[in-house]
Amino acid sequence: MFAKDIGIDLGTANVLIHIKGQGIVLNEPSVVAIDSETKRALAVGSEARDMLGRTPGRVKAIRPMKDGVIADFEITEIMLNHFIRKVNGKKLFSRPRILICCPSNITQVEKNAIKEAAERTGAKKVFLEDEPKVAAIGAGLDISKPSGNMVIDIGGGTTDVAILSLGDIVTNTSIKVAGNVFDNDIMKYIKDKYKLLIGERTAEEIKFTIGTVFPGSRNEKMEVRGRDLVTGLPHTITICSDEVEEALRESIYVIVQNTKSVLEQTPPELSADIIDKGIVVTGGGALIDGFDQLLSHELKVPVFIAESPLTCVVEGTGILLENLHLIDK
Repeated sequence: MFAKDIGIDLGTANVLIHIKGQGIVLNEPSVVAIDSETKRALAVGSEARDMLGRTPGRVKAIRPMKDGVIADFEITEIMLNHFIRKVNGKKLFSRPRILICCPSNITQVEKNAIKEAAERTGAKKVFLEDEPKVAAIGAGLDISKPSGNMVIDIGGGTTDVAILSLGDIVTNTSIKVAGNVFDNDIMKYIKDKYKLLIGERTAEEIKFTIGTVFPGSRNEKMEVRGRDLVTGLPHTITICSDEVEEALRESIYVIVQNTKSVLEQTPPELSADIIDKGIVVTGGGALIDGFDQLLSHELKVPVFIAESPLTCVVEGTGILLENLHLIDK
């Protein structure tokens, strides 16, 4: 029985899996619903995400990945096992080689935890690659040549900013400000301004439906339902794009500042390349309106959103799987 080579984008918000020769075969939220009394997994992925904020007391919907690293080892293992079995079928003999992407600045201990979780699902061999590097490959950048490429990967838990040349990272930073922080910013803003409690899912919906990070680039309104903190009763308010921009401003500024500091540490020859080629933005955060305009305005460099920002990393694993012999030294 031939083992399959599998590429995994193990994200804080979503897990995507690519099988060599088949393409992307799975894209599900990184959520596991657990019965807190029996410690049994009741649902994984989309099914579990539908339970977020809607479960009875004994059922907990948990996100086992936090800031791109494993926060709950046992649950991550359950989740990985479930997803790998789902895509690999019931073939008991095939032990796949697995390539997993992780944020660029995580510690060796955190890397080992990710590796161990994958090995315990029955992998023959596990390779780890830096997320910004794989995202750049998936976005179609040729990083093998001696010229500078810059990528900003805004995921659910981390934002990775990296300059790449000759197939590797030259300067980079990884910060824990990304999609999940944006959702919390929106929840906090609505709670402070309107005394209304909303959940994670509502905040995410607001972010993508009417959200923008560039003042004045979007002018839309949306009705938001939640629980009134004063009366304790359900209540509906209307919020607009400008308010979302205001809610996200501080966090977005952190990303802009970190991008500037990476550019400041870049060798001048590579800086010149980046002015020519521009910066590519990948990850779910790239889908928020106005990101390219804001970065371009702040950095004075052309900025492009990748063709399919959500799948760049996993598509990059697909390209690397074709060339595993280069990694497998």
